[in-house]
Amino acid sequence: MARVALVTGGTRGIGKAISEKLAKSGYKVAANYAGNDKAANELAKSVKIDVFKWDVGDWEACQAGIRRVEDEVGPIDVLVNNAGITRDAVFHRMNVDQWREVIRVDLDSLFYVTRPVIEGMRTRGFGRIINISSINGQKGQSGQANYSAAKAGMIGFTKALAQENANKGITVNCIAPGYIDTEMVQAVPEQVLNKIISTIPTGRLGKATEIADAVAFLAADSSAFITGSTLTVNGAQYISG
Repeated sequence: MARVALVTGGTRGIGKAISEKLAKSGYKVAANYAGNDKAANELAKSVKIDVFKWDVGDWEACQAGIRRVEDEVGPIDVLVNNAGITRDAVFHRMNVDQWREVIRVDLDSLFYVTRPVIEGMRTRGFGRIINISSINGQKGQSGQANYSAAKAGMIGFTKALAQENANKGITVNCIAPGYIDTEMVQAVPEQVLNKIISTIPTGRLGKATEIADAVAFLAADSSAFITGSTLTVNGAQYISG
């Protein structure tokens, strides 16, 4: 019987590539999204996956959304916490709304989405939780104190949750992508983008499919002994110890 995978922020960019990869690998995929109905509907038609709209930064919405997924698709075996936003500003000019919104969507959502599924995973004796962090959660980034804090918090969350659930057949791992060729990155001014690429030893941006391949690897039954890890996928731009 096919395993069920829920991918938050799963209809655009890296999330879309993850949803497509898991669907092609035989998973029944539920892709969550927040606002872009057109992109969600196009993905649902092209890959034949189920899409579910709710705000991952809202506790009640997450509980209701996950109940819908489990009623319509099945109990969640694989959870990919991918949803995230940016609200960039240097810290001395950052307002409280910019701080709160990023922490709400990028960090609070880890609790809001993972908490409703963890008990079922523990009961069934199987689970794969894969959290999509960022190179900037590892090294920090000027203008992104909020985002860097949230993505660094994700790494700590991964380590703690992995220890708590290792004896229940559940692995919890993190992927920290570098700069990936998505709409968000392509929106950066050309001169800034070229400067970024010049700092990547491989000489190019990453591909969303390369992150998706890493997710599929960690989601597999054969990755049962890998847990509490952070996999960096950044072309050697930043090498963590």
